[in-house]
Amino acid sequence: MSTLDRSSIALGNSAADDAVQLSRLEARLPPLLSVIAGMVDLTGFFTLGHVFTAHVTGNLVVVAAAAVDAAPLNLIPALAIPVFMLALVGVWLIARVSQRRGPGLAFLLLLVQFLLLAAVLAFSVITKPSADPRGLMAGIAVMIAVSAMACQYALLRLAMPRAVSTAVMTGNLTNTVLSLMDTLSKRAPLLPVDADRLKRSLHLLFGFLLGCVAAGYAVSVLGDWAWVLPVALSGAAFTCFRPGE
Repeated sequence: MSTLDRSSIALGNSAADDAVQLSRLEARLPPLLSVIAGMVDLTGFFTLGHVFTAHVTGNLVVVAAAAVDAAPLNLIPALAIPVFMLALVGVWLIARVSQRRGPGLAFLLLLVQFLLLAAVLAFSVITKPSADPRGLMAGIAVMIAVSAMACQYALLRLAMPRAVSTAVMTGNLTNTVLSLMDTLSKRAPLLPVDADRLKRSLHLLFGFLLGCVAAGYAVSVLGDWAWVLPVALSGAAFTCFRPGE
């Protein structure tokens, strides 16, 4: 067998391995990321001045409502929107410079998310931003947390484009209810039958709710230390989904 043939076989095997691992990531990683998103959103909401750190839509509504009512504008949710966009640009640049794809890129961005959430935890424990939820320290903590969530959402789009997004709980709830109605109906379904997608949407929905419940309890007991929960899960994701594992 020639060297060229052996190289072609090796490349083919590598591509097949990457495809298998990417399929495993798409099935197993999003539910864990959904739990993390729920924890981050509720922990930030309770300790950082009722700002949505995991859902930009909520901050857009808050800013728009303040503009319509001519009410004093809270700068933190307003700044969270451009910071989220800049964080996405930063993640895109990391992906471009790294030249990674699929599982390799997912692993790299999981590490970035873990480091950002660890920074939120360390910053919160040191500065106690919950003592002044509208203050400068709370604002900085929000921006770091928002950047971590931007990294998570970009990870799904760049490394696992076929995965169900952890950012659209309204869409996941809609898919779940409509698919269940089609399943229970004796007539022809109104939606394309996709039992696997329904199951994944359910997992993400319940994962997000579980994260919210766990975070709510943790905040009541641990205060600013509640950030340790999403950090621990983010570290677990980084460790368990290492390429080749």
